[in-house]
Formats: sequence, C-alpha cells, structure tokens
Amino acid sequence: MEPNTALNLRERKGNKLKDFVAVAGQLSVTHLMIFSKTAAGTSLRIGRIPRGPTLTFRVTSYGLSADVLALQNRPKSPGSEFKTSPLVVLNNFGGDEKHIKLMATVFQNMFPSIQVQTMKLADARRVILFNLNSETNEVEFRHYTVSVKVTGVSKSIKTIIQTQVPTDLGRYEDVSDYILRGAFASESDVEDAGESTVTLSQKYIGKGNRQQEQRAIRLVEVGPRMQMKLVKIQNGLCEGEILYHALVHKSAKEIKEQEARRKKTEEERARRRAEQEKNVANKKEAVGGDDDDEDGDEGDQGEDEDLGMDLDEDQEDEDEDANDDEMEADDHE
Repeated sequence: MEPNTALNLRERKGNKLKDFVAVAGQLSVTHLMIFSKTAAGTSLRIGRIPRGPTLTFRVTSYGLSADVLALQNRPKSPGSEFKTSPLVVLNNFGGDEKHIKLMATVFQNMFPSIQVQTMKLADARRVILFNLNSETNEVEFRHYTVSVKVTGVSKSIKTIIQTQVPTDLGRYEDVSDYILRGAFASESDVEDAGESTVTLSQKYIGKGNRQQEQRAIRLVEVGPRMQMKLVKIQNGLCEGEILYHALVHKSAKEIKEQEARRKKTEEERARRRAEQEKNVANKKEAVGGDDDDEDGDEGDQGEDEDLGMDLDEDQEDEDEDANDDEMEADDHE
C-alpha cells in the first residue's frame, strides 16, 4: 500500500477503533484494513473513514511475500518501486449487482486516482490485480512489479545490453566466451510475444529504455497474494445496518421493510439536525438580546449618576450663598 500509508502512526495495545478514527484525519487516512484471526479462520474488514461502509471478507488462503519470492528461480527484492502508487486492475467486476459495484468502488478508492494525460511513464512501477471469480465468488488479490525487457535479440545479447559488462575479462578467452558462460539469462525468461511488446511513449526506468524504443513488458509477482470471499457489507464503520449478507437472504418484503426503516432513520436524523440548528440560532439571538439589555441598564445608571452629580452641585452652590450672607451680616454688625 505504500507510499500512501500511515508510517508515522505509533499504536499501543490499549488503543481501540475510535482512537484510530480520531487521528485518521490528521494523517490523511481514508481506509482501515483490519485483519482478525479466530478459530473459525482469518477475516479482513475494509472500512471507509469516518462513516463507512465496511466490507467484511473471509480469507480462504494467502501467501506472504517471502513465500512468493521463495518459489522464483531468480527472485528480485523490490526497492524504489514502492515510492510511487501502483496501478489498480479490476477484472470481472461487471454486472448490475449492487454489492459487486460497491466492492469495486471500495477497491478503486483505496488507491489514488491516476491522470493518464499528465502521469509519467516511469511512475508505473507496480500493478495491483483484483480478480473476481464468478463461479466461486472469490476475489483474488495479486501484487506485481513491472519489468521492461529488450525485444528482437537473443537472451545472451539482452544481458549485454541491460547489464554492465565488467572491464576485466581476463578469465574469458573472448566476449563470446563471456556471453555463453558468464552472462546467461534466467531459464524462466520466456520468449517475446507480440501482445506484450509496446513502444515506449516516454523514457522509462532502466538502461537503454529510451523514448520510441520497443520493449516487452513483464509482470513479476512479488506478493503477497490472497484469496477472499465477501461475507457482508455494513452501512457504518464496523457497525450499522447490514446492506448485504452472503449467508442470509431476505425476501422482497423484508428488503422493502428494511428500505422503509432506512428512510425513516434518515428523516429522523435530518429532523434532529434541523432542530439542533434552530436551537443554536435561538440561543445566539437570546445571548444578543441580553447584551442589549445590559447596555441599556448601564446607560440608565449613567444618567442617574449624572443627575445625582448635578443635584450635589446645586446643593453646594446654595450652601456657599448661605455662608456668604452670614459673613456679610457679621461684618455689618
């Protein structure tokens, strides 16, 4: 899944699902893949954050990357291929069944979309394959790296073109001896087929892979591989209404009743949301009205204080006049 994975996430044993959902937005995480193992077998849940849906699969068989590489004659450990997102290939996901369409949509949205007009050919380094077996209803998951090979020449010449010839050939009689003994190709290398030969529209990774050169495309499996079967689809994130169940089949009447309950739930949710918004608006208006009343009370109090100050000043003037009259009367005596 690299490079779009939460590598910086540090979890603890006590963390629960809600803890991961709480930090998912900060880490730009859109999907959760949860593996669980019980006595009945291994299961995989793929959930869309934050409100679902959740697809639950029963893993029928799987193989690790180490197991896949151990079966190859000349295994290649991938390196820089994980710096770019893989190409996603969905096979046999057609049809009108809703759970098939939803499953295909979830698989597609787990990886970033690709702009064919602007993408670089060198970024196409890996391929993720989801194949739906219509007979068993199992989904096969495969992971490949893209390899480009020279066409139109023998296997020995391919090695000369694509590898670095050593400068010291002292232990060989001539170049032909090096080609025949030292630079032989892998026996697993198949002959070029016309359907696998393409003309490079851009420069590609590797020696001599220039634009307009003809090359053969190889897909080398690097693992892991997995086969799984869809069990159920839930409306929420690991909870909520069951939209599809492979083991429980409902009649048309039960499906209709379930649809009616779903619509009623959505209407109730919309009513509560509208009521909550109305209550918030009324609360804001009430807070604004209280502020206006407080401003009015402060204004009246200020006027009373001014009036009191005027009355005090008049009283002081009257006292001063009375004192002056008394002083004049004393002088006259």
